Amino acid sequence: MTETLDEIDRRILRELQQEARLTHQELSDRVGLSPSPCARRIRRLESEGYITGYSARIDEAKLGFGFNVFISVRLDRQIDDRLVAFEREIRRFPEIVDCWLMTGSFDYLLRVAVSDLHEFERFLTGRLTKLPGVASLESSIPIRRVKFIPARLD
Repeated sequence: MTETLDEIDRRILRELQQEARLTHQELSDRVGLSPSPCARRIRRLESEGYITGYSARIDEAKLGFGFNVFISVRLDRQIDDRLVAFEREIRRFPEIVDCWLMTGSFDYLLRVAVSDLHEFERFLTGRLTKLPGVASLESSIPIRRVKFIPARLD
């Protein structure tokens, strides 16, 4: 935890995490600060890298991609060029919306968003299993999301 954030900075981050489209006036009212100092704090939080960008949360299901699968991937070798090649290839797949390099018995954890089980099967058998270096895959289908926060603030 960093020592450079005070409680007002944390309140600004909490409010922006909930609703990034707040005006400076609305935000300043919510955190108990006048608009000019609030705007300066936001600029500082951005320049220091606490705020890395602004985006909209999109409902993947509304776009037709409501079927999620988590896939644990084990590569045949954990050498630098194999990892780099795998990461380069999976960046090309729009179905893979999240990818983590992992410790433990698997090398990567992927979240795949597709329209249904049939699209997942086509993606898995037609593309992912054909990548060089993939030794094994284990798929898990989530039932429902229990908790989501964009970032931990406390």
